[in-house]
Amino acid sequence: MGSTSDLRNGLVIKYNGELHVITKWEHRTPGNLRAFYQVKMKNLKNGKMIENRFRSGEVIEIVRMETRNFQYLYHDGTGYVFMDNDNYDQVSIPDDIVGDQAQFMKESENVQIMFDGQRPVSVEIPPHVELRVIEAPPGIKGDTATGGTKSVKLETGANVNVPMFISEGDIIKVDTRTSEYLERVKK
Repeated sequence: MGSTSDLRNGLVIKYNGELHVITKWEHRTPGNLRAFYQVKMKNLKNGKMIENRFRSGEVIEIVRMETRNFQYLYHDGTGYVFMDNDNYDQVSIPDDIVGDQAQFMKESENVQIMFDGQRPVSVEIPPHVELRVIEAPPGIKGDTATGGTKSVKLETGANVNVPMFISEGDIIKVDTRTSEYLERVKK
């Protein structure tokens, strides 16, 4: 157990029976009212962001989590298989824990997995990944002046909107949090 004075970004707490990670907190002391902590938290189970107000000095349940580095190997039909970079043990993680970010994972990609004891809780992939475009409709001459976009398919199967000048075979950098095109990578 801890108190609200222990709050910090990245701390995992148990709130309403579910695990949440603190993304932002602020201590406020409004005029002649009591001080409180305004906290933004991300639910580790479903990824939803919530805000809550804790009284100053309120008891909170801090959960000790372990984060380890893994390498993504393959999808076996029931889950995603990862290999521990330290001891080479393999672990299979269900699709619902990996979530939508799986569309940007390619084999041999390094990720961080957060564990509650021996139970995997969440998978964090890098915020930016470089992926090859495997399907891209041709751009029409003159369309680049309008700043238009087109949808392309990446090597992982994800579809991303990109500028018209991107063609098949190009390598692009994608923001995995927003699924947005960032830039073309020269290699």
